[in-house]
Order: sequence, then C-alpha cells, then structure tokens
Amino acid sequence: MKIFEKIKKQISNNPIILYMKGSPKNPKCGFSDKAVKILISCNINFTYIDVLNNPDIRKYLPKYANWPTFPQLWINGELIGGYDILYNMYCNKKLNNILIKKI
Repeated sequence: MKIFEKIKKQISNNPIILYMKGSPKNPKCGFSDKAVKILISCNINFTYIDVLNNPDIRKYLPKYANWPTFPQLWINGELIGGYDILYNMYCNKKLNNILIKKI
C-alpha cells in the first residue's frame, strides 16, 4: 500500500519524529502539547507530522504502528509510544538515555 511506504519513508528519514495533532507552536490536543514540551525540554531537534492535516496518515499510521492513539514518538525507526510512555520515560530519565545513545 502506497501510504505505508510514505509512513515508512518519513520514519526512516527522520531520526526523531512526532506524529501529533497540530504543530509544536499550535498543538490541537493536550497530549500532543505535553509531548512537545517534553521534547523541547530535552533540547533536541525533532520533525513533526500534523495528522489533522494528513488524514491518510491519521487513518493508517495506527495500523502500521499497531498503536491506536496520537501522539506517537518514533526514534531511529523505533516506536517509543504515546504521551504516557513518553512522560514516564522522561520522569525516570530513560528518555534522555535513549536520546544520548541513539542520536
């Protein structure tokens, strides 16, 4: 399916990619807003895809990732998870460890 190829290319071409609702400057969801704040506090560069402006990705990424919700954080081609996982990893300092090792 062509959309899966598009998703795979986005993930493989971006070391850190956040699929979110809205943009970092204008999040359209509380969880997306919180995820962005965590990534910004880690002082890292990341790419984002606004799933509200990309309905094909919004529809098929959950099937591709086997993860039903947004936001979704991917690091070096690996799904980290949604906001709850991101928050827990941030609080336990595991997120910084992953970022240091993988980026």
